[in-house]
Amino acid sequence: MSSTIHSVAFIGTGIMGAPIAGHLLDAGYGLAVHNRTKAKADALVARGATWAPSPGEAASQADVVFTMLGYPTDVEEVYLDKGGIIAASRKGAWLVDLTTSSSQLARDIHDAAEVMDKHALDCPVTGGEQGAIDGTLTLMVGAAETDAAPILPLLECFSDTVYYLGAAGRGQTVKLCNQVALASAMVGYADALALAETAGIDGAQMVDIVSHGMGGSVALSKLAPRSVVGDYRPGFLVEHLRKDLGLALMQADDAGMALPGAQNAFDLYDALCKVGGSRLGTQAITLLYQDQETGASVGLDWSLLEQPAEHDHGHHHRDGRQH
Repeated sequence: MSSTIHSVAFIGTGIMGAPIAGHLLDAGYGLAVHNRTKAKADALVARGATWAPSPGEAASQADVVFTMLGYPTDVEEVYLDKGGIIAASRKGAWLVDLTTSSSQLARDIHDAAEVMDKHALDCPVTGGEQGAIDGTLTLMVGAAETDAAPILPLLECFSDTVYYLGAAGRGQTVKLCNQVALASAMVGYADALALAETAGIDGAQMVDIVSHGMGGSVALSKLAPRSVVGDYRPGFLVEHLRKDLGLALMQADDAGMALPGAQNAFDLYDALCKVGGSRLGTQAITLLYQDQETGASVGLDWSLLEQPAEHDHGHHHRDGRQH
């Protein structure tokens, strides 16, 4: 436990946020929590955390504020609104965003915080729900190691690897690189399972064989077996990977380049969202290769793809915002 940091706030206690916040609580830090849906913070409150009715109130007495939110629009609101955490937090406070978000927004938040004598940095994570539960996440910090040193004891509560990228926004860019590579691996194993099925090859056997070759990946080893048995429970939501790919594509557009693999993966995950799969785990991409009856068994409705775009209430911008 840090000798100079005692009080922590955590905003966003969902699939990833709740276990991360739990590790901070276990380490002995005083913890205030806020979540849009209060019930998702109840377990932490039962363990000793204090409920705060708003992000600003959670942040007001904290030495360090962590956020783990859904979309860049949420991050912008929580940090930059009039009653947001930059305005509400005390001078010298650390504001650490664990959300996968926009690199430009991360730079804007960093600059806005510095003006008010506060320290904001982007620190997206990878390792999924299990990594959050186990406290073994990998962190990508948009700051120099020396600058982030005061909060390292807190970061080590829920991670086993911390990378420092030197400047605001770079953590987000590296996380988007991770998501682009992940999405291509997901599409690759979905293709491979479909091809194996055409030849009557057992999917689990194919996954085991390929996992030991150059075609292996963490996604193939950990998520493909869940696809094979029809387990689509989320460790990482389809709608959040779609959001991340959209952010990567927008950053690439700004740089004047194309990412054809990421675009293909975005289109596939966007289709999965449109037919009702947004809250499934990312391994549900294999449902796009299955018959309609299989999809319907987990709530998918293929007819939604046939609706005109102006009536498609599930259609989103690339960054995840609804029209």
